[in-house]
Amino acid sequence: MRNSVLLLVFILCLPLAGSAHVNSPDVYYDGYAGPYHLLVTVRPAPVVPGVAEIEIRVEGAGVEQIKIVPLRMLGVASTLAPSPDSAERSTTDPQLFSGKLWIMSRGSWKVRINVEGQKGPGELFVPLPAVSSNTARMQFALGGLLAFLGLALVVGLVGIVGAANRDAELEPGVAPDAVRTKRGAIRMTIAAVLLVITVISGGAWWKADATSANSYNYKVPQLHASLKAGNLLQLQLENPNTREPRFFNIPGPDPLVMDDLVPDHGHIMHLFLVRTPDMNSFWHLHPDPISTGEFAVNLPAIPPGTYRIYADIVHHTGFPETQVGEINVPARAGEKLSGDDSGADNLSASATVAQLSDGYRMVWARDASPLKANQPVWFRFRVEDKDGNPASDLEPYMGMAGHAVFMSEDGNIFAHVHPAGSVSMAAVNLAQSGYTEKGDMPGMSHPAGPEVSFPYGFPKAGKYRIFVQVKRAGHVETGSFSATAE
Repeated sequence: MRNSVLLLVFILCLPLAGSAHVNSPDVYYDGYAGPYHLLVTVRPAPVVPGVAEIEIRVEGAGVEQIKIVPLRMLGVASTLAPSPDSAERSTTDPQLFSGKLWIMSRGSWKVRINVEGQKGPGELFVPLPAVSSNTARMQFALGGLLAFLGLALVVGLVGIVGAANRDAELEPGVAPDAVRTKRGAIRMTIAAVLLVITVISGGAWWKADATSANSYNYKVPQLHASLKAGNLLQLQLENPNTREPRFFNIPGPDPLVMDDLVPDHGHIMHLFLVRTPDMNSFWHLHPDPISTGEFAVNLPAIPPGTYRIYADIVHHTGFPETQVGEINVPARAGEKLSGDDSGADNLSASATVAQLSDGYRMVWARDASPLKANQPVWFRFRVEDKDGNPASDLEPYMGMAGHAVFMSEDGNIFAHVHPAGSVSMAAVNLAQSGYTEKGDMPGMSHPAGPEVSFPYGFPKAGKYRIFVQVKRAGHVETGSFSATAE
């Protein structure tokens, strides 16, 4: 009964959900279920337990039926699937399927998608981090209604007690005497006192339970950053989230400790520095771990200013996190970029064309339709040489055709996106094969060519900056674009 009441309140009051990407909770994944090319959008439950919405767009024809089912990422629950739900085909768009799934606990999940069609069966797993960022608060109107109904119930119970002790043993039409009337009044008073005590105790229990639930809501970690010896940037990760207790041997959410991190396309951490407020200096670095939860990297020669910090990590369960911070970088000599580290300054945002080195340019191949919030889009970019021809010297960057960062101009929304989508490649690998490794991962087979695309949807209306990185002739190029979501 208690869980049913909590679920009712959760469903009736829907707050914003937390997310591994900062304030960008929806999951976008471009992948293949056997021979079928799918663009999957998962809108996580605003609170957990809750309902996740699934949208699947099919590229091409031949799909007859799609079934979806939620699974835990690890453990016994990852193999014990409930009965699948059928995704419904849109009556206006035959390429679009949609469905809803209950997500019953916080932590790392995956959505299994089974496709039946003319080319045979296909299967795809999509990672899903499930968290709640806050506890749903009861709407004022709903609270007033429930208070009125509760008061009516208390008054009715008191009346029943009085009638049972005053009139129950009398024949029909016989009026109670003074003794019965007095006895009924006394027992009504006792019943009223007991019910008031019960209501007050229930309110105290509810408040304590809500406080306990609040302590398990996901909090975006705020890392601590400091500059040592001029160039050495040290990062101390925060772990503000605690694990919920387990009841009846039901697996609880994954513990978000800092000693279980796994590499994501070759690196334990992907660090992004963006100078504010102009956003014209962008750096993508890869610090080394020096102790549990502590990382360090020698900064390149980045221009002075205040930089927002976003540190992407992935836990062994496939749960991704982005830790955020800020640092003021003084004027100083920096290290030379090496390995997979990259970045650029003097970036001027463009609506369609970003200038690269050697006369090359990056073109955002967008149509004339406006961008809208919460709408999945393939963001397509094309690299051209100085003569306007498709570039022929592109190569993979950390095993991928490119990387993109979608960031709101106020810095409150941040998402690191790959050609496979907004999911981490380590989580994709874990969902598909059950383990993570440093080698090739699903989704990293996108060939490096003159065009690269990223599936994503802006979480809310506003102005955004898009940073697109590709590798050309051994050098990482960064294009900067401005966008507005309606």
